[in-house]
Amino acid sequence: MTMLADDPTAATVLAAMRCFPVPPDGRSPGLDGLRAARAGQGIAVGRDGVMLILRRPWLALDVRVSPPIGAYLPYGSIGEPKADLRCGFIPREYLLSALDHFRAALPNEAAAFIVWNEKTAEFAVNFPVIETATPSRLVYRTPTLPPDWHMVCDIHSHGRGPAYFSATDDADDAHAMKIALVFGCLDQLDRPVMASRLCAGGMFLPLPRSPFSGGSDAA
Repeated sequence: MTMLADDPTAATVLAAMRCFPVPPDGRSPGLDGLRAARAGQGIAVGRDGVMLILRRPWLALDVRVSPPIGAYLPYGSIGEPKADLRCGFIPREYLLSALDHFRAALPNEAAAFIVWNEKTAEFAVNFPVIETATPSRLVYRTPTLPPDWHMVCDIHSHGRGPAYFSATDDADDAHAMKIALVFGCLDQLDRPVMASRLCAGGMFLPLPRSPFSGGSDAA
């Protein structure tokens, strides 16, 4: 096989994000292997654009990252985008547990992680170590997870304030792969406000619906 780079470091970097031209029938051993992988990432190039393919034990994501290429390419289609929770929808009880924790922390902000075990298919809520918590600032430690556990949701609250992603959140989430949620207006009696996004491949993607069972949207 022809090497893409002579430098070993450059070759390793390129091998970590392989690029696959799509055959006319849309299938190839390389693409099929990537899409079926437990974990991995790569790029598919087709006549109708470029698809980023990301696989984690808990998530299968295919996201279009370019419009159709103007030049003629004798390639097939990259296919339809998708975002499938391999772990399944998160039982709503874990969300309710996190919201109870956030309300108990008022007026300060608070945080929670929802994690998943790929061996047992078990979910759990992890409340991280808080270094600083005020009504407008929160500093907390991302947990180090045991083997087979994966972070699915990183959730924090804005207390009585609105729900939104700050510049600090953007910097923290830039290199993560997770569902990020922010809850605000927690002092109100009705449903709190939620901001949501999927962090993947350096992108912040909208969620088509809530990741929790019993929900129909992402708001």
